[in-house]
Amino acid sequence: MKFDKILPFIYFIPVLLIQVVIVPYFELSGIVPDLILILIVFYTLKFGQLYGIILAFILGGITDFSTGSILGSSMFTKTLSAFIAGYFFNENQTVSIIKSPLFLGIIFLSSLVNAISFSLISNFDISLNIFSLIFEEGMIPAIYTTIIASIVMIFFPKRSYI
Repeated sequence: MKFDKILPFIYFIPVLLIQVVIVPYFELSGIVPDLILILIVFYTLKFGQLYGIILAFILGGITDFSTGSILGSSMFTKTLSAFIAGYFFNENQTVSIIKSPLFLGIIFLSSLVNAISFSLISNFDISLNIFSLIFEEGMIPAIYTTIIASIVMIFFPKRSYI
């Protein structure tokens, strides 16, 4: 097995620590960006849909165990997001997709699916209507995650993509 296929698991540990310890300080009205999802989408676009689904399943399970959320919720939502992001995989254009604004669109779409499906699984509020589910629980976290992904792209524009 190649070392670059194991690299996401090595990067996951510090990203998880940042997600759990530091990111809650940047909370805006209970909404936080999902750094783990950015990592999953990046590697899904780099290695393909099947690899991304397996990676998301494993990292989502570890996230569920380490954060104490409903067991299987992050596992399912991140796997679904990787499945959707995998449709944009093209092995001939991997670097050009990751360097382009299309990457931010893929992050937004994956984050929207992740946030809406996570809200459906973990939110037991009966008064939640479809409008608030899509906009409050889905769009706002997706926009926040996309902004953080764009900041990462700005600071590392000419970096060799790992």
